[in-house]
Amino acid sequence: MDEKKLLELASEARQNSYSPYSKFRVGAALLTKSGKIFTGCNIENATYGATCCAERTAIYKAISEGEKEFDAIAVQGDNEGLTFPCGICRQVISEFAPDIQVVLGDHKGNVKKFSLSELLPHAFYKENLNVSE
Repeated sequence: MDEKKLLELASEARQNSYSPYSKFRVGAALLTKSGKIFTGCNIENATYGATCCAERTAIYKAISEGEKEFDAIAVQGDNEGLTFPCGICRQVISEFAPDIQVVLGDHKGNVKKFSLSELLPHAFYKENLNVSE
């Protein structure tokens, strides 16, 4: 996986952000195990609760296209430092890719990689529901 390329795609996706309220644009690029890449941006809503983050946009696009196995997700925001996925995004990522590599970049070209378990220790999984499938 080329982390820099994934971050470039996340940065490009950020340009499509609809963020009239926060003015904070975020882009994500999701690499599937089959090699496809799905991008997403944050899409805000006046009710705030209906807002969808870039990471979830990319994941939902991939799922809607039949992809369900992921290797990495890159995230790039407007701030000078790293933009970490929010808690809701971390939980959604864990539903589909508990072993995913999370790649974060800043605007100076610095790249940091994290496992999802580093960002969301003790995640809530379907096994925690005690229901049979």
